[in-house]
Amino acid sequence: MDVDEEFYMITDEEVEEISNSLESGNLADAATRILENMKQLENAKLDIAITGESGSGKSTFINVVRGLEDDEVDGAAKTGVVETTRVPTPYPHPNYPNVRLWDLPGIGTPNFSADKYLERVNFSTYDFFIIIASERFRANHAKLATEIQKMQKKFYFVRSKVDADLYAAQKRRNTSYNELNTLNEIKDNCIMCLQDGGLVSPPQVFLISSFELGKYDFHDLESTLERELPEHKRHAFLLCLPNLSIHILEKKIEAMRKTIWKYATISCGIATVPIPGLSVACDIAILVKALTKYRDSFGLDDDSLRNLSRRVNKPVKELMAAVKSPLSKEITSTVVKKMLTNAVGGGLMLVEYIVSTVPLIGTAAAGGISFATTYYLLRKFLDELAKDAHSVLITALGTEV
Repeated sequence: MDVDEEFYMITDEEVEEISNSLESGNLADAATRILENMKQLENAKLDIAITGESGSGKSTFINVVRGLEDDEVDGAAKTGVVETTRVPTPYPHPNYPNVRLWDLPGIGTPNFSADKYLERVNFSTYDFFIIIASERFRANHAKLATEIQKMQKKFYFVRSKVDADLYAAQKRRNTSYNELNTLNEIKDNCIMCLQDGGLVSPPQVFLISSFELGKYDFHDLESTLERELPEHKRHAFLLCLPNLSIHILEKKIEAMRKTIWKYATISCGIATVPIPGLSVACDIAILVKALTKYRDSFGLDDDSLRNLSRRVNKPVKELMAAVKSPLSKEITSTVVKKMLTNAVGGGLMLVEYIVSTVPLIGTAAAGGISFATTYYLLRKFLDELAKDAHSVLITALGTEV
């Protein structure tokens, strides 16, 4: 048996991170520091302001990012062609309540004043702004963008409903229609109007359709935010994104894999504490928490599958049939305890490798076994759930995206 393949060996980068965390030579202290780091990630708050004119698609964008349909009674942002938002209204993500998308009042009034508007909506509350426009560029968009930039906050200009723009252009131009040229014309016009309106720095403009987030510039928007947000907020943003493309799915898998060694090191540190039963109890709690996060982030819980079913107009039974892992149905202490018992053999086979790469972990037999078993299980079941998430996505959209 090839141990490297069977037990998903720890990368050189992970070995370095683990070694750095253990510089003090005390496993329990290292585990405590890592646990604090994990708590900071979990408790990171992200407040995103969504603004624009009435009917531009603000509320639909908020609902889609949160995995909800416009007509859902509980939790969905109200939509309509007239302004439905009078005061800033927060909409927490269903699975990540610390991530809130704020639906701000519209900016379409003739005597619009950007500075007074930002004061009225509590400008300092938000990490960044997304200005949403549709159909035509308005002077108020430039006024607001300029004022936000002047107050030294980030904004991203989103031109929504581009699917409708492309359809209209195709009807008008018929034989001369070119999709790429049309998209470039729309983007160039937005950039020019923002700069003509007084913007100093080059604006970042993204073309999207809230009904087809996998197309156009949504990936570019996601990548830009991921790059520009602080690390702890970037993690929160990524995990809350809907699984509407292979690109987003792979980003989530990468982010979750980076946390596995941290969970395993916490388990290792606890195992060195000489209290009977403590290590097993804590390992179970760690695994239940981590596996639940994996399942929810991949959208494999029943509520997420039902929401996806409505969005793509596919029977929910068809989506559920694509899910093979029993963990998607039940993640309890009893289930995890059984998994731990079955995985001890795999963990023991990994201990020799752990000892050779991170000697300090190997100095405590119980710690080495606990680290290896936790790492093995989390990596094994992360890959299992990721495979299910991929199958659900293909089933939902009918193609690789």
